[in-house]
Amino acid sequence: MQFIKPVCLHEKDEIEAFLRRHPFLHLYEIGDLDDFFWSYTNWYALQHSDSIQQIVLLYVGAELPVLLGLTEGSGEQMSELLYSLLHLLPKGFYAHLNSNTVEIFAKDYQIQSHGIYNKMGLTNLLHLNSYLNKVDTSSVEQMSQSDVQELKALYHVSYPGNWFDPRMLETGHYYGVRQGAALVSVAGVHVYSPQYKVATLGNVTTHPDFRKQGLATKVCAKLCQSLLDSVDYIGLNVKAENTGAISCYERLGFEKIAVYGEYTLELK
Repeated sequence: MQFIKPVCLHEKDEIEAFLRRHPFLHLYEIGDLDDFFWSYTNWYALQHSDSIQQIVLLYVGAELPVLLGLTEGSGEQMSELLYSLLHLLPKGFYAHLNSNTVEIFAKDYQIQSHGIYNKMGLTNLLHLNSYLNKVDTSSVEQMSQSDVQELKALYHVSYPGNWFDPRMLETGHYYGVRQGAALVSVAGVHVYSPQYKVATLGNVTTHPDFRKQGLATKVCAKLCQSLLDSVDYIGLNVKAENTGAISCYERLGFEKIAVYGEYTLELK
């Protein structure tokens, strides 16, 4: 593959204009333009005649850096960009990639697949209330910094592979349900930006002893109701084989947007 020189981007408006072409595909990236996340981001682009063709984000605010390199179409241009970044990437990172672009890394990295995922979004805002208001959320409560240890304990039992960042509690958009005094179900956000009007749901889980009771539906419905006061786009990522979760999200009005893969990469 011919080596191209990637362009490092620093102008938020320029990046946003490209990402807004397909906002539901790029909700994470759009949200990371917010000052809350911006200092943890590195942006790279493939340009032709000063026009951005593809963008890759390397987010370094997590324990393991995360590479977001999703695209529409065949992926040929994204493959070019990813190939040009090989010398700039860390020794180990997590990645969201199309299945036809991940092989760019096969020569240099050990690739561990974590499965196929669906991107889903609340695409029909006109009908949202008819979905969300059908759910009884009276038992749902807002989480705060005082609940950090309870949240960590729940994730340890029910979602050990979580991406929980206690800093996100500052957004006010974490909601849970208790049985007695015990926290048994929770839904929160990975990304939230009222400035850019986007949010992504994340770290949704229910204790194994309390599943199949509709608790995840309750906390997600309350979370979406809350988010719609300040954002226009809400999305999420869910493993394609997790049919129970997908059914829950579809009941709330989410629709599938795209399919991609999640991977851990380690330099050989």
